[in-house]
Amino acid sequence: MNKPSHHQRRYFLCQLSASATALLLPKTSWSHSHLSHDPFGLGVASGAPTADSIVLWTRLLFSAAHDENTAASVDVRWEIAHDEQFSQLVQSGMASASASLAHSVHVEVQGLEADRWYFYRFRVGDYVSALGRTRTFPKPDAKVKQLRLAYASCQKWEDGYFSAWRHMKEERLDAVMFLGDYIYEYPAFNSKVRTPPGGWVLTLNDYRQRYALYKSDADLQAMHATCPWLMTWDDHEVQNDYAGTQAGFSSASDPSDPADFINRRAAAYQAYYEHMPIRAATLKRGLASLVAAEKTGSEMRLYSRVQYGQLASLYLLDARQYRDPQVCNKADARGSSMVNPAQCDIWHDPIRTLLGQAQEQWLAAEFSGNFAKTSAWNVLGQSTLFGQRDFKIGPGQTLWNDGWDGYAAARTRLTDALQKHAVSNPVFLGGDIHENWVGHIKANYADPGSAAVGVEFCGTSITSRSGGNSKLPERLAENPHFVFADAQRKGYGVVEFTPRQLTTTLRVVDDVTRKDTRIETLASFHVQNGVHSIERG
Repeated sequence: MNKPSHHQRRYFLCQLSASATALLLPKTSWSHSHLSHDPFGLGVASGAPTADSIVLWTRLLFSAAHDENTAASVDVRWEIAHDEQFSQLVQSGMASASASLAHSVHVEVQGLEADRWYFYRFRVGDYVSALGRTRTFPKPDAKVKQLRLAYASCQKWEDGYFSAWRHMKEERLDAVMFLGDYIYEYPAFNSKVRTPPGGWVLTLNDYRQRYALYKSDADLQAMHATCPWLMTWDDHEVQNDYAGTQAGFSSASDPSDPADFINRRAAAYQAYYEHMPIRAATLKRGLASLVAAEKTGSEMRLYSRVQYGQLASLYLLDARQYRDPQVCNKADARGSSMVNPAQCDIWHDPIRTLLGQAQEQWLAAEFSGNFAKTSAWNVLGQSTLFGQRDFKIGPGQTLWNDGWDGYAAARTRLTDALQKHAVSNPVFLGGDIHENWVGHIKANYADPGSAAVGVEFCGTSITSRSGGNSKLPERLAENPHFVFADAQRKGYGVVEFTPRQLTTTLRVVDDVTRKDTRIETLASFHVQNGVHSIERG
């Protein structure tokens, strides 16, 4: 595949600018009476829940190029009801699925009752979508007995089947927190189980096709239709190991030009919006900066807080879009590397940031507010491992520069803010590393006696491969703030919060290369309210 040309870069911008117009201007609807097949092949989803609103999502697919090219926009009816039969209809309306946004539909339903389950569906002509089930969250001042939240990340098509989602359907969840790497941008050269069609994912159309491939998976569709999802991303939604506006490094065979990365990122961000149950305001923030996209890039603000009564404040963080580039790579290469921080003068530079200055300031302001003190639990969902992990056994250190270890000063600012504002019961959820790591968040990782200021559950992948357990005993001994790790099994985590304690259960499948793989509990842990200590149970 050739590198994107200047013409392609202008195409990216034109497509995104058209999206801005699509959100603001009336559209000419196309008659859908002659659709040749069911357009709801990518399923339905819901997300961004609050106490009185929810986002309902679908994307229409057409069977023929003629249909898709003709349909500048398609009118889609949506319905939300108290019951599966829709005899108790709550709201309904029409939404326009615009070609400029890949015929995706994002309906932001307002005025719903707090803390209640709903059913929803879409209609186009004679076709009706799959049934979706979703819920609103309790009011911020409500006393709540329980929240069951799953966290998951890293679903690589090539590495296995998405069977973990089928098992997750049985977990009686209130919501799913997805922590990044929803798709992978690679071609088929490293396929293990399933082969993705096409080559490297570079253009807007490439990203759209890759999302459509992933969303064609029946188990993933079914889990999306089971409860609302809270979304953030990591790197593979764009390019492996990218950092802010700097290109990453996927492979020597990657044909993309780092000079064109801003435009590739803009295309990837649009495709992400088109395929996720997130609010339109997220995309509008990005579109506002498109005039200067070739210099500054577009923005999608994903970081936010959502309240689950007095039980939990849920923070979604963006640890990829605003970060400074990784440092001390060999030969100044792009991407990630293992680094000896003693030989990297810039490692502890206080200016360097993982979250970006604006997001750091927003989070510090959140920590200083009432919710951070009055919520029983403060849950930070972000894309990677938070605690320090030293890979060198014995004296000295070897740390990975793509995670929080590579941004030590930024991590210290965050833990300092937790202590300064007396944030109640911080719980970090993460992904990215394809392994389960459970441990205590320390105020100072250089001091073995440093106090714990929170707890961490970094989850394994849905399918993506890892290195295995052969070196784990030594690594756990080298990093005693971690109490458990597993680098072999794949699956997800479930956290049950109550006012008195949280219980985290690590759920893993036997074999991701088998569609009929079984699920089991790898380990479970308890944390008591007010005690930053993890108990195995």
